[in-house]
Amino acid sequence: MAAYPGQVGPRRAIPGDGPASGNAPPGVDPEAFSWFQAVDADRSGYISVKELKQALMGYNLSPQFSQLLLARYAPRSSNPSIQLDRFIQICMQLQSTTDAFREKDTGLVGNVRLSYEDFLTMVVTRMM
Repeated sequence: MAAYPGQVGPRRAIPGDGPASGNAPPGVDPEAFSWFQAVDADRSGYISVKELKQALMGYNLSPQFSQLLLARYAPRSSNPSIQLDRFIQICMQLQSTTDAFREKDTGLVGNVRLSYEDFLTMVVTRMM
């Protein structure tokens, strides 16, 4: 079984991939907003490291990776958390890089061997 089990968790934050929800702010995909609300267990309007770890469980990532994401995307504070826009950005980037990885991991074993240029090509075509 692969280290990334499937379209779980934040995949629903990608437009067109889940049940739509009302009350989304103007310009925000209703599905992304619905997923954010589902992850925001304490209804604070922010996603904490605990909530992010829960949301990313389906990706089989370490707790340290969730902390790394918050360190990268959240304002510096003693209790880092992210708002809707950053949550959507994380979900889209995670899904995009997972899709790129899967293209190389044809045996679905959870690891690949690739050259530095292949890695850069994956990043540039998906992120830039």
